[in-house]
Amino acid sequence: MTDGADASADPNGDDERTERAAEYEAMADALEDLVVELRDEPIKESRLEGLFDEATTSDPRIWNTVTAFIDVEDGKAVVTDESKLAQGSWAPEIVEGCDTMVTIDVQRGLMPDDFTYAVGKKLSEQIEEFRAKAAEARADDETDRNN
Repeated sequence: MTDGADASADPNGDDERTERAAEYEAMADALEDLVVELRDEPIKESRLEGLFDEATTSDPRIWNTVTAFIDVEDGKAVVTDESKLAQGSWAPEIVEGCDTMVTIDVQRGLMPDDFTYAVGKKLSEQIEEFRAKAAEARADDETDRNN
């Protein structure tokens, strides 16, 4: 860069927005791969096997929901942990430590197809949100270039 002072002075500069848009797109792409895997592979061979096991075997009299915490590393969605919740909300340090998460209600006996549908729908909604955020960042970038 020829003028590093200007670029570093504006945290919402063109490079920052372009980078943010790329990160959102990478998140959406990684989650799309996870949805395809969930749809095409047996759950026991998928990265969401732990979420399925926790959601279908936990005692619903004790646990309300189970969440898979997901990080994107090298363009791939990695499920870093699954955790059950009885009442309340996640501690901020847990949420801040992941790129995204997917939560499903605990339901003993939930059939694999129903799990695939529910989790796939939630992931698809997140994909749309990440794509919208990427488009917004690119639009902000384009608006600034035109002004």
